[in-house]
Amino acid sequence: MKSYSQDIPLSLEDLIPGGKTFNKYRAEMPRQLTWFGDKLTYVKGYSILVAPYTDKGKPETLLTLRDINNGLKLGDDESPKSLRYIYPVSAESNDLMVITTGKIYLYDYVNKTITATYSLSADMANQDLSEKSRLFAYTRKNNLYVQTAEGKEYAVTQEADSNIVCGQSVHRNEFGINKGTFWSPQGNLLAFYRMDESMVTNYPLVDISARVAKLKDIKYPMAGMKSHHVTVGVYNPATQKTVFLKTGTPKEKYLTNIGWSPDEKSIYIAEINRGQDTCVLKCYDAQTGSLQKTLFTETHLKYVEPENPVLFLKNDPTKFLWQSKRDGYNHLYLYDTTGKELKQLTSGTWDVTSVLGFDEKGENLFYVSTQNPSLPKQGALANYAVPFPERHIYKVNIKTGYVAADAENSLSKEEGVHRATLSASGKYICDTYTSLANPGKVAITDTKTNKTHIFHTAKKPFRNIQLPEITLDNLLADDGNVLYTRMIKPLNFDPNKKYPVVVYVYGGPHSQMVDNSWQAQARGWEIYMAEKGYLVFVLDNRGTSYRGAAFENITHRQLGVVETQDQMKGIEYLKSLPYVDADRIGVHGWSFGGFMTINLMLRHPETFKVGVAGGPVTDWKYYEIMYGERYMDSPQENPQGYKETNMVDRAGDLKGRLLLIHGDEDPTVVMQHSLQFLNSAIKKGTHPDFFIYTGHGHNMTGHDRVHLHEHITRYFDDFLK
Repeated sequence: MKSYSQDIPLSLEDLIPGGKTFNKYRAEMPRQLTWFGDKLTYVKGYSILVAPYTDKGKPETLLTLRDINNGLKLGDDESPKSLRYIYPVSAESNDLMVITTGKIYLYDYVNKTITATYSLSADMANQDLSEKSRLFAYTRKNNLYVQTAEGKEYAVTQEADSNIVCGQSVHRNEFGINKGTFWSPQGNLLAFYRMDESMVTNYPLVDISARVAKLKDIKYPMAGMKSHHVTVGVYNPATQKTVFLKTGTPKEKYLTNIGWSPDEKSIYIAEINRGQDTCVLKCYDAQTGSLQKTLFTETHLKYVEPENPVLFLKNDPTKFLWQSKRDGYNHLYLYDTTGKELKQLTSGTWDVTSVLGFDEKGENLFYVSTQNPSLPKQGALANYAVPFPERHIYKVNIKTGYVAADAENSLSKEEGVHRATLSASGKYICDTYTSLANPGKVAITDTKTNKTHIFHTAKKPFRNIQLPEITLDNLLADDGNVLYTRMIKPLNFDPNKKYPVVVYVYGGPHSQMVDNSWQAQARGWEIYMAEKGYLVFVLDNRGTSYRGAAFENITHRQLGVVETQDQMKGIEYLKSLPYVDADRIGVHGWSFGGFMTINLMLRHPETFKVGVAGGPVTDWKYYEIMYGERYMDSPQENPQGYKETNMVDRAGDLKGRLLLIHGDEDPTVVMQHSLQFLNSAIKKGTHPDFFIYTGHGHNMTGHDRVHLHEHITRYFDDFLK
């Protein structure tokens, strides 16, 4: 690692993903950390190692790249050159998935045999392997296919109309949807999404890389307009027949959280109406497609948003777990298959954020939640009365229910944000965690004894470099809610000087920018700006997540209004500090944060001198249905709300310098948002600036991301500093 002195600060190449030296300044954590049964494996160099379980133990070599290549007996042109594309397949076999040029092999490393071979091609996507049946599903263009372990291919669908898409994620990846195929527990059946987009208007994107620019139409259903229609098919590889579930009308609804019964006879779906205020859990017959029963209905005056399918108990196929925010926080509920609620398993003013699985006997369930146990705090946070957001690991007994989450009952032993995975049998938990002062640790916890062994502690990646100071604090919103903040002070901070401030903002749903993780989530660009003499300030306003439903949904039908009120609480705080130059306050954000940047600039032109808005929403009627109508309802239902949150109509209120940045192929926040704002500004006589990243979508990737942050920085240097 190169050593910097105070006079040679970190560069954007060091701090921004895509930078030439970025990887040198990341905490060194085990690569490809994954469970292979009850063995926690990771890659180091050309070896797959097994992590030790005790303080006295040492890592053991499971396999080397040479072992795998020798066992596969492939030609030099096809043999894997690294372990990057080699993964354990399942807990119940010795198979490794080995991805090579043109082929995928399942390799039994114990018996040194190839147990399956699949052909690959460049046009294959959405790959999904059944660990049990060894059947391999994937898509080509808009159709779905399956290969056997011998490489024989079957077409599951044969849709000639490109408007009909099979086997892909639907509903624009909302409601926790991130895939379009769902193998049954034994891999005997394949459920898949079929999406008809023929009624959705084409939206033009343009690829300018060709000699003559090419049109790249996408389907983009805007709020208040026609939505696509989705059905669910069930393919039987043995008969090569497909049955579609009879989900009925209306067709404009959302079929989410697909889950199988353990016996493969039934499929459970959380169906949400287009208005997104009602969720109905239904059970369908996988053989006939008929509706078997409606288990229960959940409603909310604002919106519902289920994101997790049913989870059946390990040893009882008549009972399942359901996650719901019905009491104001995301908790676990136990049901039987008739739809009867048996008990609420967890309860409290905190959210369950992930479910890990069951212990060996299926008696206990392990989960991660936002509740902080009474663990000793270290360093800068030790003296704070208010705990900062963290994630911790707990277990709940299925029979007795919730036990108070404290240091004794927590399976995480140190402060911070914990992410965990459970071994195949449920005997062990891999706990990966960071905190403000901890760049990364990996521990293995015995779930029966609750004994923990830390097998990896990352060295601080900036240990030879003097960094700007990062401080956490909290403020109160108008309704008394605590708002968490992060500030990075300039290098060699002098409280007797006056400094310009850049507020970095996101502020939207499904986000939390401040917590007790490594550097409190501070981005490299924030550190860079602090090195250049700026104060950088971040606040999580109401409307952000992991603080309960009421904290998030208070913004319903009026996005940007309450969020702005809270951000201005942060401004009041900044202005109270003697070292803040109140005449030099800027703001920057991306996506929802781009919307918030413009929002703050136009609602409070007297406060913000400079703003940079990336990929910004400027009028919610141009945004997509699923997200837009959840938080705003439709334009027809909420005309006043859309008017109040319309930045296009406010373009004439611009006083400071505002730069809009957009990718010209953005499929998420289409460039029409920025163009409409610019058009309005021209008519109203204001003068925002505009910069386009050609060939990019919603975010800039690769080395262009370094250019992006240099461009943002120059704008603040030119007009704020």
